[in-house]
Amino acid sequence: MTIGQLYRSVRDRFRVAGLPTPELDARLLVSAALELPLSELVFREQEEAAPGAAELAEAHAQKRRHGMPVGRILGERDFYGRRFHLNEATLEPRSDTETLIDAVLERCAPEEAPFICDIGTGTGAIAVTLLAELPRSRMIAVDLSEQALECAAGNASLHGVEDRFLPVRADYTSALRPESGFDWVVSNPPYIRSAVLAELSREVIQHDPKLALDGGEDGLTAYVRIVADAVKLLRPGGWIALEIGFDQGEDLEKQLRHHGFVEIEIIKDLSGNDRVVVGRRL
Repeated sequence: MTIGQLYRSVRDRFRVAGLPTPELDARLLVSAALELPLSELVFREQEEAAPGAAELAEAHAQKRRHGMPVGRILGERDFYGRRFHLNEATLEPRSDTETLIDAVLERCAPEEAPFICDIGTGTGAIAVTLLAELPRSRMIAVDLSEQALECAAGNASLHGVEDRFLPVRADYTSALRPESGFDWVVSNPPYIRSAVLAELSREVIQHDPKLALDGGEDGLTAYVRIVADAVKLLRPGGWIALEIGFDQGEDLEKQLRHHGFVEIEIIKDLSGNDRVVVGRRL
């Protein structure tokens, strides 16, 4: 079987299965199995696929048809132009979260040296990306899961920022001192309402950790804690940036105002949905 035939075979089965992005999924999985850059699939489609690589591509395809996301199959996902490893304790970084990165970078000059706290770091995608984009920044990355912190630390090392990355195992900010003096507190916390979890796609509910999804009865449990703690952890003039659900902007704005934050802004993602809220501590 040629490389082109292998790709088209996988793609066509994905189309029949009704997957939303059959062409992209097939390219990603086949190129990974063959250990080829995506662009090489086109230029080398007449070459024979090595039998072992073809078998691996078929195994990948079978998992995808049964609902496993591409990132879970490959154990990695791209975010903000960088590749991040995953494990079972972490969410897949999603492109919507890049809105949070942009919001922070728009408020930080490249020469600044902000001290940042990322609460619920998971893969470390937010923390590592900010460290990479802000070469003088320092980061404390908090997560309750030791397995998630191991993943995040590995990603920090992968992208050469481990010397400015400190992983801390804690329930929210319980291990941090109130006088920490952070310039930024950032987080993509769990914000799905408990009653809605069962309605999520099987790709999410079967493969993402529930701890990173369940935001409580109203979806706001984590925010209440984070916003209250941020007031104590931020230096005067420090900023908070939180990823939010599409219908949570008004609630978060009220919370921030209640705790004395100013310059509050709700930022939309590329799909036009409310995605990030930022505010500055007086």
